[in-house]
Amino acid sequence: QVQMAQSGGGFVQAGGSLTLSCTASGLTFDDVQMAWFRHTPGKEREGIACILWSSGSTYYDGSVKGRFTASRDSTNNTLYLHMKDVRPEDTAMYYCAARNHGGIYYTGCVDVAFTYWGQGTQVTVSS
Repeated sequence: QVQMAQSGGGFVQAGGSLTLSCTASGLTFDDVQMAWFRHTPGKEREGIACILWSSGSTYYDGSVKGRFTASRDSTNNTLYLHMKDVRPEDTAMYYCAARNHGGIYYTGCVDVAFTYWGQGTQVTVSS
């Protein structure tokens, strides 16, 4: 079975940096896309970044472009989110997600397309 194990998160001051990680197991990585989403209560879940595993092609939401970087380590099937210059509005529960895309692509990171989800980790940014 597929498992998505997240780590990282915590408290950080505005302007600081933080790195999240997500290790996937049980996936067939022939056609994998992985992504980071974030959610706060009462607000819409937001796609932050998504990456095609084979090519490394990455999409970033405009709210984080230039500040957050998604990267992958194919040796251990781990996805990272490197967050810098964080802002209080970055406070959210962050979720890792994965799917076997089968050649089906979307514009941006579409949450309903992703099949497997991590447990989430809280990031809180203080001003």
